[in-house]
Amino acid sequence: MANFELKLPKMGESVAEATITSWLKEVGETIEADEAVLEIATDKVDSEVPSEVDGVLIEKLFDVDDVVQVGQTIAIIQIDGEGTVEVAAPAATEPAVEPVVEEAPKAVAEVAQTVVAAQTSVAPVVSSGDRFYSPLVKNIAKQEGISQTELDSIPGTGKDGRVTKNDIKSYLQSRSSAPVTSAAPAPAEVKEVAAPKPVETKSEPKPKAKPAPTPVVASGEDEIIEMTRMGKLISKHMIDSVQTSAHVQSFIEADVTEIWNWRNKHKNAFKQREGENLTFTPIFMEAVAKALRDYPMMNISVQGDSIIKKKHINLGMAAALSDGNLIVPVIKDADQLNLLGMAKKVNDLANRARENKLNPDDIQDGTYTVTNVGTFGSIMGTPIINQPQVGILALGAIRKVPAVIETPQGDFIGIRYKMFMSHSYDHRVVNGALGGQFVKAVKDYLEAWDPEREI
Repeated sequence: MANFELKLPKMGESVAEATITSWLKEVGETIEADEAVLEIATDKVDSEVPSEVDGVLIEKLFDVDDVVQVGQTIAIIQIDGEGTVEVAAPAATEPAVEPVVEEAPKAVAEVAQTVVAAQTSVAPVVSSGDRFYSPLVKNIAKQEGISQTELDSIPGTGKDGRVTKNDIKSYLQSRSSAPVTSAAPAPAEVKEVAAPKPVETKSEPKPKAKPAPTPVVASGEDEIIEMTRMGKLISKHMIDSVQTSAHVQSFIEADVTEIWNWRNKHKNAFKQREGENLTFTPIFMEAVAKALRDYPMMNISVQGDSIIKKKHINLGMAAALSDGNLIVPVIKDADQLNLLGMAKKVNDLANRARENKLNPDDIQDGTYTVTNVGTFGSIMGTPIINQPQVGILALGAIRKVPAVIETPQGDFIGIRYKMFMSHSYDHRVVNGALGGQFVKAVKDYLEAWDPEREI
């Protein structure tokens, strides 16, 4: 028999470590290749770690809530064959080696003791039900001496409101640059000055305390359902977005009859040729990417008093999961894709989202988001902005409606396919003119669809 080392796989360029959230297999259980062994959480996404071989789990090297580095061995699986693979002890279990200072001056020793005392006086930060902190964020907080209260007060701009590495570094930079009160001058330097006359000041009323939420009483017949961790994160992310951005909406109706007929004409041939469905989503995404190229000030983020104008157009595509939660995979450089490339990318991300196989890099760096509320029959909606972006477009259901059609021979009533689009944008930096012009550009691209276009 031989032993196989199951290592933590690489999960994206920006992910160096992960936290074990649960073990799906116990020691002694049989494991098949590609079967999930454990679940992990990173700063970006939760995922499973599958086995690469068939065998029996004989050893778990880490416990739940332990932090594991990418490439570290996390479990040993016994497989058929001969030989034994040496298992390096995980770095987390190696005892720390304390430096020995020989003949250090007394003053230096006292300073060292003071520093150690200051570092150990801060309790380690932990994730709570409302806030999840990645191992990287926890390590930075520990190194910089950030308390639990400080960390809980830092606004998160990551997925589901998580505090990212950039968030905590920005906080440390602002904390270090805070003005320091100067010491009082020496008595010899103080000059006698006439005491100023007292000035009457009106005391400002103290701000009213935030009212406590009204308690909800559950009777014996009611069912109490505990929110999932992802549900709690989404809830907080939505509340933080509403409290951060001044939400304003613009609505517009688009005639998509030509697109409707074009898709019906090509969807069967596309399915036979590519083995995939041709949906409306890549068509809409293409129009949004073109409009963002025309109006680049919709492709921005706000950082304090500065505006960050994004170089790349990365479209977030809100996708509903089977458990009712929402995830937003990102189409990178969407304006560089042709319609075929867009269709394949949309289908790939949608399929992997439903199967919980997205990588951390798949859901980060989005600059604008599109959500299709028409999937559930809604004709329009008022979506909440996905921070730190400044806009989100909701696509309503396509409806067959009677409409006035203008022709050189006169106006007449006809049957057309139409849909509403709802554009939510951050009124701190996007005024009504820009917000309206952008969604009007999306409408114009859709209505100018070429019925003879090939894919």
